Amino acid sequence: MRKTLRMPLLLLALLSCLMMAPFLSQADESTGQSATEEPAKVNANTALPALQKRLDSLKQRVSAAKTDKQFTSLNDDSQKLVAEADKLAVALAPQLTQVQAQLDVLGPAPAPGTLTETPQVVSQRKQLNNSKTLLTTQIEQTKAIAVGAQNLSSQISGLRRDALKTQIALNTGSILGEKFWSPVFQPNDKDAARFGEFGAQVGSAWDEAWSEEWRLGTGIYLLLALGIGLFGRHALDKPMNWVLPRWLPQGRFRRSFLACFTTLSTTLTLGICMQLLCYIFTRLPDTSPWILEFADQLVELTYFSAVIAGLGIALLSNNHPSWRLPGIADPLAKTLATFPILLATFIFLFGIIEQLNALVGASIDATLFGNGLSALLVALNCLVAPLRVNRIRRKMRAEGEQTEARSTVAGLIHLVISLTAFVILLALLIGYIPLARFVTFELLWIGLVVCSLYLLIHFVVDLCEAVFSPSTHSGKILKSTLSLNDRYLSLAATLFSALGKTSLLLMAAVALLNGTFGTTTPMELLAKIADMWGGKGLEGMNIIPAHALNAVLCLVVGWYVLRSTRRWLDNDFLPKTNMDRGLRASLVTLFTNVGYVLIIMLTLSMLGIEWNKLAWIVSALSVGIGFGLQEIVKNFISGLILLTERPVKVGDLVSISGVEGDIRRINVRATEIQLGDKSTVIVPNSQLISQNVRNATMGNAQGVATITLTFPLDIDPEQVRNLLLEAYNLHESILENPAPSVSFKELGPTGIVLSVTGYVNSPRMVSSTRSDLLYEILKMLRAAGISLSQTQTMILEQPANKAVTVE
Repeated sequence: MRKTLRMPLLLLALLSCLMMAPFLSQADESTGQSATEEPAKVNANTALPALQKRLDSLKQRVSAAKTDKQFTSLNDDSQKLVAEADKLAVALAPQLTQVQAQLDVLGPAPAPGTLTETPQVVSQRKQLNNSKTLLTTQIEQTKAIAVGAQNLSSQISGLRRDALKTQIALNTGSILGEKFWSPVFQPNDKDAARFGEFGAQVGSAWDEAWSEEWRLGTGIYLLLALGIGLFGRHALDKPMNWVLPRWLPQGRFRRSFLACFTTLSTTLTLGICMQLLCYIFTRLPDTSPWILEFADQLVELTYFSAVIAGLGIALLSNNHPSWRLPGIADPLAKTLATFPILLATFIFLFGIIEQLNALVGASIDATLFGNGLSALLVALNCLVAPLRVNRIRRKMRAEGEQTEARSTVAGLIHLVISLTAFVILLALLIGYIPLARFVTFELLWIGLVVCSLYLLIHFVVDLCEAVFSPSTHSGKILKSTLSLNDRYLSLAATLFSALGKTSLLLMAAVALLNGTFGTTTPMELLAKIADMWGGKGLEGMNIIPAHALNAVLCLVVGWYVLRSTRRWLDNDFLPKTNMDRGLRASLVTLFTNVGYVLIIMLTLSMLGIEWNKLAWIVSALSVGIGFGLQEIVKNFISGLILLTERPVKVGDLVSISGVEGDIRRINVRATEIQLGDKSTVIVPNSQLISQNVRNATMGNAQGVATITLTFPLDIDPEQVRNLLLEAYNLHESILENPAPSVSFKELGPTGIVLSVTGYVNSPRMVSSTRSDLLYEILKMLRAAGISLSQTQTMILEQPANKAVTVE
């Protein structure tokens, strides 16, 4: 019975394998191989030794590498090896799954003594088990190669940082020395031979491009590249000037859109122009590897230089001064017009020199000459521009012309650029050319990121305002479709612009920390400089200079972000909600306190301080709390209770221990109460929790104006009642609902006591309203001939005809 069941199962397994074969052989259809399992095994058997051989070769090349270019190439090869190993492992996984499925169909081998299987089934099970073992081993080997390549990439990064550290710390000689200019006056024979060989390859490629077979295409690409590079941006500006006033809504979005379009058009036209020029050579079948690599690097360098030029043209906006984003006066903008173009040109020209030096493997003298000259020209450009701006600004003041209002941030940027340029020049003069080159490109990268961030933030904010504005077409559609009022549209614009700015800030931070041109990060640079001083860090505290600088930057950036976010919540976002003023102030204060705690924790983490090693601090704090800090802690906890339970909030009128006034601020330790004379009383938070507090505005925002008067016994109470109600009803601050009322308080020998009560909108209006009512009531009583109760006078007779009056 069991044997008869095994044959149909075997046929079913073979049929399923035949049905799955076309799907498992899609990768081999292009090469004409049949959909069988054996070619895949053969490919794995040949691919694994090749991958292992590449890994061993990379390890040998790493041990001999010395330059940054070599380390960069080795790191790229390691990452490619990781990707190929992962790809092979992914390709082997379905085959292992298929073999396991076939084994599951066959079932387990029968126990000894039971019915035996046919020789075909035994052979197939053995073959499948061998395939499973082989595939499992191959997948494990592939993963091991991937892990080894990834570890090698990490080692390469560390060696690369060490090599760059040594290079930056090296004093190669001043630019005023004879050694620096030797590549110009006494060129190295090997350098001349290498550059000559590269020039010969370029000349050969140029001749081949103009051969009869490729001449037509070369001419077309050359004319197209020149046309796009020379006239492309101007050709795009004309239709854009026509589109902007007709398609975009009025407002600031037009100028930010124009600035972004100018930057993008400049970058694309110059970049596409260079791509077409390089394609003239790269499309040739016999192009040398040097020319192919140089063409790729040249395109990247062109895009980088074009972005710098485009940002300068867009931010200065000399063609459209009224649409200029930064507040720069026209004379200053015209003075700075050539500097971004010159800066981009210097970067492009000397970037080509650096790429050629790295490509042909030029000597150290030639490499240092190119690095030093590029750093010198960029530093001079960055130093001359602020000097010319200051000279033009002084000239404008002398002639009585109005200059732009400079902000603190603009002045700080101006100072940082000048100081950095001075540091670069100083490093060149004393001989630290690699350090000067590194700082130069760090300055360029940071400037590029900051300018791009400034432009994109304006674009995002203006875009959100234009989309959600009730006067624009999109705002009207949102308003009618979602039944929103103007307040919700304004709230959405504020929220989305904040999200956009936050995302841009995060991307800018990542870009800054990733460094420039694949060299290193600013943090690593300062760690290298610290190592040059010979310090290995405060190993006892696990704090090193680089970590300390990271902590300081984290503290400064965190404090700035927290202040900006708090200002945005307090002034822009929360006022557009339905929250009352007290709740808004409580949320802002609570957010600020939590933010300060997070910043402190992040700063300590950046320092490398582990929380489990702070037991001595906790012990010291416990002793301090027990003796002198308990009041501070008690007030701090009370402040948190006030912010969460909100028995009192900002704006409430409270009275505590004889002090009555408005709560202006709830701080961490104490609460500020402003009195009626505008003075401020500082009350500890613990008193607001532990003592009786009268909150006049907590349950009801209305105030009660009550006046109690004593009249003689011979008055008409009804007449006086009507007169008092008339005085209250005529006053504009007295509410109609609840209506004013007069109550008969007391009847005594001294007279009749009447109390009149009326309600006003706020308890803060009671004092002034009561004063106005007293003036009016006294005037009405005198007009009606009604007097208030007077003090009785008694005359006592004494001997010697002396009278004593007793009141």
